Parts: sequence; C-alpha cells; structure tokens
Amino acid sequence: MKTTLLIAASLVVATGCSFAKRSPEMYRDDTKAALESKNNDIHACYDGVLKGTPGVSGKVTVKFDVIADGEENAGKVANVTVDKANTTAPDAVADCVVKSIAGAGPLQPADKYKGEGTFSYEFTAPPAPVVPATPAHAPKS
Repeated sequence: MKTTLLIAASLVVATGCSFAKRSPEMYRDDTKAALESKNNDIHACYDGVLKGTPGVSGKVTVKFDVIADGEENAGKVANVTVDKANTTAPDAVADCVVKSIAGAGPLQPADKYKGEGTFSYEFTAPPAPVVPATPAHAPKS
C-alpha cells in the first residue's frame, strides 16, 4: 500500500488567527504521522478484502476533520468521508481506510481551530503466486 498526501488540498487551517501553534507544514506532517499510525490496521483490513477478492486494488481518497482544542476528542481525526470522485478502489477497500483512521491521533497539542484534510492511499495487490504446471504423463509405448 502506498500513501500519497495531496499537497494542493492537504490541510486547510482557518485563517485570521494572530498566531499558530504550528506551521501549515508542521500541521500537515503531524497529521500525516497520525494517519500513518493506523497503517497496520489498514493493511490488516485490506488483507481480509484480498482474501475474498484477490487482485483488488485502486486509490482511496478521504476527507476528514481534525477536532479543535477545547472540543471533545480534541486533536483527533473525525468526520472521515470517501471522496468518491477521486477514489478508484472498491467500497470494501475504502471502508478499510475510513474505519481505520477515524479517531486517529490526537495531534498534540490540538490546534485552536478545526483542521480539514485530504489524504490518498494507493492499494496494489501482490501478484498471484506462480503455480508450476503439473507435468503430463508420457503415453506408454
């Protein structure tokens, strides 16, 4: 599984604040680290999908919020939704991502304002194992 952080729409932090606890780049990196902490959960779920649907692959793009400081579950990933227009993987794979990253974090310290993010995951199925052909029996002469 390969993950890609969409830079163009990575994380939008509310404007108009006179200070920031972290730069947008730091916020992006901290959020990426929180999401990547769930990679084992995503892999395990994806492996389960592969057992039922060998060869399943594609891209899953999700949009989410990071809860603001002062709110319940501050700094955690919430409201995870699949960006269907930018997702090519089947729903079962997308569900793996949504279920796995919901609640990721928390970012410490939580920021004053809610964060909004977009993250993409690439899923590539491993090649099917090569099964050697069974040799044909030679006709008896």
